This record gives sequence, structure tokens and C-alpha cells, in this order.
Amino acid sequence: MSKFAVILPAAGESRRFTGFPRKKPFVELKGRAVWLRTAEHFLSRDDVSEVMLVLSSDDIDEFKERFRPNLAFMDITIVKGGACRAESVRNGISSLTEEAEFIAIHDAARPLLTAKWLTELFAAAAVHDAVIPGVPVSSTVKAVDENLIQRTVDRRNLVLAQTPQVFRRTLLQQAFDAAGDLSRFTDDASIVEAYGQPVHVHPGSLTNIKITTAQDFHLAEALLDTVSADSRVKDLHPFSDDHFR
Repeated sequence: MSKFAVILPAAGESRRFTGFPRKKPFVELKGRAVWLRTAEHFLSRDDVSEVMLVLSSDDIDEFKERFRPNLAFMDITIVKGGACRAESVRNGISSLTEEAEFIAIHDAARPLLTAKWLTELFAAAAVHDAVIPGVPVSSTVKAVDENLIQRTVDRRNLVLAQTPQVFRRTLLQQAFDAAGDLSRFTDDASIVEAYGQPVHVHPGSLTNIKITTAQDFHLAEALLDTVSADSRVKDLHPFSDDHFR
């Protein structure tokens, strides 16, 4: 069985998450913090060797105090974040202790996963070395400048990238070492792409939303019970592999 180390970035400032007393990973989603619901998907898996939660240095002390009872029973490592998301991920990579063949990076604010879908994604990574989940763009896409449409963009080959993004460990480390300025990258796949490695796109999940705004949070509340059963995983795949031929 291949082993996977999981890095959960949660060091952002949550600037767009307004109307709540805490940052989005730490808000309770139906009684349990968002980060906790996310982490539990990985902590319960036999193929996950370790889980790293990356936090802003400003949040670490308060986090450890608030979640002390949870952390006492969870095998999770807290890592200090960097100046940007990619630096936070790099800090997570350098803090890994277990010998895992693969690294999965997953947004701590994406709590709506299922075990079966994760198993499929991890299996794809073992075959392709670099895999991300993606959902096809279904709406018409317009390129706009100063509120004026410049052109309509062909959406046929466009997908919305999700996480977990999963890579062979040696490949990801080499890509980060060669990346240079990490602030120019918006996700981990773009770092691997810049390194010259093809990245496979696996069918994503329409319910695997990232909580960024208050509206996202309320949508997650509505969807939580829907995705709680692994038997519903078929409903989460918006397309088949035919879309990637």
C-alpha cells in the first residue's frame, strides 16, 4: 500500500470571510470546526502516514489552547506558515518526518469529502505521479476589461482546480526546489507544471467546495449531511474520464 503524507494549509488571513468572529478554518460547521472536519477525513485512513496543519504564527498559540482537547487525541503536527500559500506548503514539506511516497495538499477549508472519492484520487496519483481533481466549467466565460466584454473564452478545455492535489514526494520536492519565487504560484500543480511535469486531472466533486465567503459557509452547512455517506460518491462526479481523452 502506498503511503501518503497530508498537508493542510490554514495560514491565510480569511479576508473575504466576513461576518464571523474567527477565520474560516476555525469556525464551527454544525458543531465542529471546519479544519477538524477536514482533518478527520485523513486521520482515519490507513494509507495516510502523517497529517500536517499549517497555521499562521499569529494563530498557533490561540489554536493550541482552544483545540487542546482535540489535539490530545489526534496525531497531527502543527507547522508555522509562510508569507504565501506556497511557502506554507514548503514549510509543511520540510517538516515531514515519515517516509511517505506521496504528498497530498488539501485546503483546510474544504471539509466536504468522502473516503471512497479520496481512495480513487490517491489511486490515480499512484499511477500518474501528479494528480489534481477538476470540475469542468459549465457557465459561459467572458474576458472582461473595465466591465466591458473583450471576448468569449472557449470553455471546452477549462476546469476548476480543486484539492487534494497529490504528487509523488520526490517530484514535488524537486519542483519546489526549482520554483524560485513562490509568490507567483496560486496552487501546487502550477509549481509542478513549471517544473515540466504533466499533471493528470481526475474527476472532481461538485460538493468539494472551498469555504471562502459567508455564502460558501452556508452552502457547506446545507451540503454537509448530503455528502456524509460514502454510498453517494457516484453523485459527486460531474463527468466521466471521457472528458479527458
